[in-house]
Amino acid sequence: MTESVSERATGPVAPQPPPVQTAKGANEKYCFECGSIIDARAEICPKCGVRQLPVPPAMGFFQGRNRIVAALFAIFLGGLGIHKFYLGHVGQGIIYILFVWTGIPILIGFIEGLVYLTMNDDAFNAKYGHHWV
Repeated sequence: MTESVSERATGPVAPQPPPVQTAKGANEKYCFECGSIIDARAEICPKCGVRQLPVPPAMGFFQGRNRIVAALFAIFLGGLGIHKFYLGHVGQGIIYILFVWTGIPILIGFIEGLVYLTMNDDAFNAKYGHHWV
């Protein structure tokens, strides 16, 4: 039986795994646990099975709603439903405009403004959401 010099010195040589890809593409990301390159939309790494955390976007790249701005719109322009348009509820904003002559939207807008002011940011974002772009 013929053995190479390297096999005699270290024993049988184990098969080598394929080389790991080191440069990721535009639609890829690194797994937080094992570091392998996976699809950017993957929620679970197919290699190690670890759930991936969402990647926070760079500063300034979000389309969000500010709680204080919504509250000020509701308090001062609530009768016209401006706060509803600001929060993306266009249908409700139109209803406010249609019924502004009754005075009811003014009262409701004022109350909603106070509610927005008393909410914490986490509760406001959970309800009215920050949509990351």
